[in-house]
This record gives sequence, structure tokens and C-alpha cells, in this order.
Amino acid sequence: MQTFANWDDVPLFDSEAAEAVFWSENRPAVRLMEAAVAGSTESSESVTVTLRFDPRMLARIKRLARMRYLNYQSMVKQWLSERMEQELKER
Repeated sequence: MQTFANWDDVPLFDSEAAEAVFWSENRPAVRLMEAAVAGSTESSESVTVTLRFDPRMLARIKRLARMRYLNYQSMVKQWLSERMEQELKER
């Protein structure tokens, strides 16, 4: 599997089949994915928060993050952000 480090390396696809072939052979670099997640935050400042997880739950979260080529902390922040938006829309 090949890794690309720039979103400009993703071609425009003429069909879903061509896109499926591309994604089966290529994946974004970890830093590219982390930058995409970090770039979506509302502010450049952050505050440290401590959460306690059951060790099995944390292992599962880390496994999911690795499958998505993400840092597990970034993925959890993304989940929280998505849920917050969902909650605000339902009001």
C-alpha cells in the first residue's frame, strides 16, 4: 500500500470503481490525517483534560484509531465535537 502526504495527490475520479481502486492501493500519511483533524478545531488554544477509561475500552479506542490512521486522542476529540454539534442541532 502506498502512502501520500498531500491531498493534491488524490486524483479526480471518473467513476466509483476508479475511486475504489485508488483507495484500496493508497492511504493518507498519518501526519496528513492528524493535520486534517487538528485543522478542524475551533481555536488554536487547547486545555488539558484528564479522563479515566477502563483499560479495555481504551485499548478498543486505540485499535479503532489505528485502523483509521489517526491519533486516538484526536479521534476522541473529533467524536466529542461531532456529538456536540448533533446535540446543539436537536435543541
